[in-house]
Amino acid sequence: MTESHSGKANIGVVGLAVMGSNLARNLASREGNTVAVYNRSWERTELLISEHPEAGFIASETIDDFVASLAKPRTAIIMVQAGKGTDAVISQLAERFEPGDIIVDGGNALFTDTIRREAEVRAKGINFVGAGISGGEEGALKGPSIMPGGSEEAYKTLGPILASIAAVAEGEPCVTHVGTDGAGHFVKMIHNGIEYADMQLIAEAYDILRQAGGYSPAEIAGIFEEWNKGDLESFLIEITAEVLKQVDAKTGKPFVDVVLDQAGSKGTGVWTVQTALNLGTPVSGIAEAVFARSLSSQATQRAAAAKAELPADATAWSVSDKAAFVEDVRRALYASKLVAYAQGFDAIRAGAKEYNWNINLGAVSKIWRGGCIIRAQFLNRIADAYDQNAELESLILDPYFKDAVAKSVKSWRNVVANASLAGIPVPAFASSLSYFDGLRGERLGAALVQGQRDFFGAHTYKRVDLPGTFHTLWSGDRTEVEQAPSTH
Repeated sequence: MTESHSGKANIGVVGLAVMGSNLARNLASREGNTVAVYNRSWERTELLISEHPEAGFIASETIDDFVASLAKPRTAIIMVQAGKGTDAVISQLAERFEPGDIIVDGGNALFTDTIRREAEVRAKGINFVGAGISGGEEGALKGPSIMPGGSEEAYKTLGPILASIAAVAEGEPCVTHVGTDGAGHFVKMIHNGIEYADMQLIAEAYDILRQAGGYSPAEIAGIFEEWNKGDLESFLIEITAEVLKQVDAKTGKPFVDVVLDQAGSKGTGVWTVQTALNLGTPVSGIAEAVFARSLSSQATQRAAAAKAELPADATAWSVSDKAAFVEDVRRALYASKLVAYAQGFDAIRAGAKEYNWNINLGAVSKIWRGGCIIRAQFLNRIADAYDQNAELESLILDPYFKDAVAKSVKSWRNVVANASLAGIPVPAFASSLSYFDGLRGERLGAALVQGQRDFFGAHTYKRVDLPGTFHTLWSGDRTEVEQAPSTH
């Protein structure tokens, strides 16, 4: 064990890859924190302490020395790859920790794994906290948005430490106790799902501006910089302008033109969609963003389609007033973005109900205002909406957002319709508009679906004019009978 000063650490970090190292440095830079560090590979630990002697880390070569370096209640944040690696470290710590100590998983764990781990560790009297940490490498170093779950007891110790390193938005640290067991990782998962949708919507706006408007990447960068001065102000809009301004050093071409158009993902977007399906909560904007990445990566299939010269029968999008065209795209982006956030917060509400979490949606929106990838001015409006009505059925029904959609919906329809006619794919824009129309529809085609389900599977239906559950004898005389609902 090496240390630059006497005493024990009030917080430890296990796993010193880039995220773990940056988080440890952030912790060490805050007054009152002494940080213990441990990595399975001593070489990585040595590198960190040699490059940052100012941090005063207490470094250990063994897990036993690491545990011994922690003051009670021992608190350790695990920053290792999700899955078996996380389970292994949890097991090592749980064997050595005592009741009242705290194990924090700061990785992108699936929330159901966190629920399982919390129950296993709690059985030993040890606190387990699944903490979503957003902001990437820079956020980990300079101030992330942090979404911890776990017990109230654990948060009494952990809360002040996390508040010391979190990003600050309008004077408030971007951290809150989200809820018990897996609530923190659940909310982080939804955050990442919204991030998928937000990025896809921005990409669709770029594609429209380029294909239909004829703007160059540099010109679109300028448009995004202007948008970033208004109600679309956000980290993602800001970095999009930077990416579009970049010129490739090798070819002199715009950077975006030399990047292979196959988008990857790390799974949290997929988890969001799968979880929403299980909860029966539509997240169509997020789903289309995930599927768009999947389609982009179908290289062989796309090459075959290009070779086959599939018929498009597209109509050129005639843009006579470029300023009006750009404003239409901006408004369509804003309205679609609202749907993505509305669906995300609906999923959080549904998850809270399913897993008995008491999640404050307004508090969640506030901690997303700084540090995280989806940080945006927009979130202040969402916080206001939930402050005014904590039981708001949908963000779209908030007076501010309802008015914003009213001002945008004509542009939204124009953009989706013209993009479709021009053969420009806009899956997230289009699905968001369809969701909005479905939400506001007085009667939906679901009535026919219920009739079909009853015909082939006797799944029953309800009537608009009578209480109870009914089935029509389709294979008989087609009379209607009242019966108990199907369990299928």
